[in-house]
Amino acid sequence: MKAVVVESPGGIDALQYKTDHPTPAVPEGHALIRNEFAGLNFIDTYHRSGLYPRRSPFVLGTEGVGTIAKLSSPQHGLKVGDRVVYGAAGSYAEYTSVPVDKLIPVPDGLDTQTAVACMTQGLTAHYLSSSVGAGVAKPEDWVLVYSVGSGTGQWTAQMCKLRGYRVIGTTSRAKVESFASEDDAAAAFGCEKLIVLDNAPGKSYASYSSVDISSEVAKATSGKGCKLVIDGVGKSTYEISLKCLTKRGLFVSFGNASGAVPAFPVLKLLPQSAYVTRPKLNDYIATREELMGRVNEVFSWVRDGKLKITVDRVFGLDEAATGHKYMEEGKSKGKILFKL
Repeated sequence: MKAVVVESPGGIDALQYKTDHPTPAVPEGHALIRNEFAGLNFIDTYHRSGLYPRRSPFVLGTEGVGTIAKLSSPQHGLKVGDRVVYGAAGSYAEYTSVPVDKLIPVPDGLDTQTAVACMTQGLTAHYLSSSVGAGVAKPEDWVLVYSVGSGTGQWTAQMCKLRGYRVIGTTSRAKVESFASEDDAAAAFGCEKLIVLDNAPGKSYASYSSVDISSEVAKATSGKGCKLVIDGVGKSTYEISLKCLTKRGLFVSFGNASGAVPAFPVLKLLPQSAYVTRPKLNDYIATREELMGRVNEVFSWVRDGKLKITVDRVFGLDEAATGHKYMEEGKSKGKILFKL
């Protein structure tokens, strides 16, 4: 079968497109999915590079959508031929063996591109906006979300608004060029205040030193700061994030787009009596009940027009390296998919 394999961690050249990779076995409790699309997420680059180690060689990818080609045993009312979406390893391939508990039926009326876009990024945004800050932030509190012009940040800002938070977002100037004004961009991204950053020299992603973000946050919040700072950028922004917190605010570091956050002294939390957490998605969809509860709410928001889903680019599986480069250069303005 066709697949993208990493035999040794590294840069984009570590991606090997193969046409003769073995089709995976289907052990008890699993199903074989004939993939239609696989989603691209930053975590794929962490697996590829070795930042998040995996046993090599491995098929890359963490989410896909397609039809059930083989089912080890009937569960959850599923049957061969059903359209399903999932979050599981090995999706950059024609076929993926997936635990049945992780299979989600694609609702009637929802296309497969939108369904797979709802998985890693949509579910991450859901737990970031609904669970991580529970008990810390309440409706009408200010929340700072980075990178609202694409990816998980785009989803998170919209969901925070749905939860009743007042959202401050950051984005690069390249992401607002298609809008008539910055106010129009802010409205589209779900933000009450949008901080537009210059592009890094020669790049499409933002330079986080081009604007004094903490000062802009202070102005927007009348000097109070934010109850939640949701930061998927990492190394370039964590010190800014800590400065943007209000008293007893929570710094949520969930990604490493600019590199991993280094160890820092806990005394940095002292000025605001702040909290910090480094969550991951799997711990917030630990049971099928929790998974289905989150995905059903995301699907309902999409169906009701409350969430704007943007599929930016669709590449062929043999263009996996091009897709990774496109995302890592900060060019994406929405979800990136690979078509099988």
